[in-house]
Order: sequence, then structure tokens, then C-alpha cells
Amino acid sequence: MRTIREGTITRPDTARPGIVIGAADEDRLARLANALVGSKPDLAEDLLGELARARLVSDGAVPDTTVRMGSTLTYESEGRTRRVTLVYPTEADIAAGRVSVLTPIGTALIGLSQGQSIDWTARDGRRHRLTVVSVEPPAAPA
Repeated sequence: MRTIREGTITRPDTARPGIVIGAADEDRLARLANALVGSKPDLAEDLLGELARARLVSDGAVPDTTVRMGSTLTYESEGRTRRVTLVYPTEADIAAGRVSVLTPIGTALIGLSQGQSIDWTARDGRRHRLTVVSVEPPAAPA
């Protein structure tokens, strides 16, 4: 395990992978998170944390291989492969593979690129690791 030296303290490298978020997604997600601060502070904090660490780019500069709102992606976790679409909470339907960005896994997925891995904590407190295998960009609006 690689370590990072901070003054006299050495800690494991638990840095999360770099992520990219387009301006429109960042704006809408920030408004969503800020609206939840009073009622669901943990969800708001997790999402705002991801937005704060993201590299913000114009919408046209988001690579097609980056998970954004509406992307359909395949990921591997614990020996299983899943195909899901990342959506806003009102569009979520786990049976149809439509995962809300406000779930722990949805928040972990936003901004990741094909080939990147991330550790995330489920609502039951268990830690998981997933790797993004492929990403399809969102369908163009009709």
C-alpha cells in the first residue's frame, strides 16, 4: 500500500480517483444537494463532497467515457457485472437498472471514467469496490 507523508504523520493513500463533471450536471446536482442539507444532511454532504473534488469542465468537454447524469454504464464489483443508468431521484427504478445519484453507489459513480475504480460504503456500512468497465453517454435530448 502506498503512503502519503504529511509532516510527521504517515497515512495510507486513500485518495479517490480524479473525476470530471460537466457544468450543467454540476449546477443541477449542487442545487439538489443544497436542497437536502436540512432534511438529509448525510446525502447532501456526500454529493457536495464529490462535486467539490471534481474537475469542472464545459459540457462539451466531458469525455464520452465519463459517467454523467443519464449515462448507461457497466461496472464490476465483487465478481459481479452490472449494467445501470445513472439518474436523478425521481427517475430511479432499481428493477429497471436506473440508479439514483443520491444512493451511495450513484454518488460514487458520478464523474468516474472507464477503467477507474473506487471504494464506496453502502448504507449498511459495508465497504465495496467497483470498477467502471464501459460507459455509454446519455442519449441526446429529443
